[in-house]
Amino acid sequence: MSDTPSQPKAPVAARAAKADPNDVAALSFEAALAELDGIVKKLEGGQAKLEEAIADYERGAALRRHCEAKLAEAEQKVQAIVAGGTLRDLT
Repeated sequence: MSDTPSQPKAPVAARAAKADPNDVAALSFEAALAELDGIVKKLEGGQAKLEEAIADYERGAALRRHCEAKLAEAEQKVQAIVAGGTLRDLT
């Protein structure tokens, strides 16, 4: 072990976003929602420059669509289970 203190690990959402920041589809629902929440807070703060705010808004829109798709997928799975099917029926 080294004598230098270890740095805390970044949250899962931050690590996932750093892996390929442009690949929204690779994010879990939770990671996408956490990133979207951060973008909303940043935009609401109004401190970003215009070009950065536009890029953040674009990323936020992609994250929102991704989250909506993940929720729709989960809803289909729940409906299949309630209807007496199994998750295998969806694959």
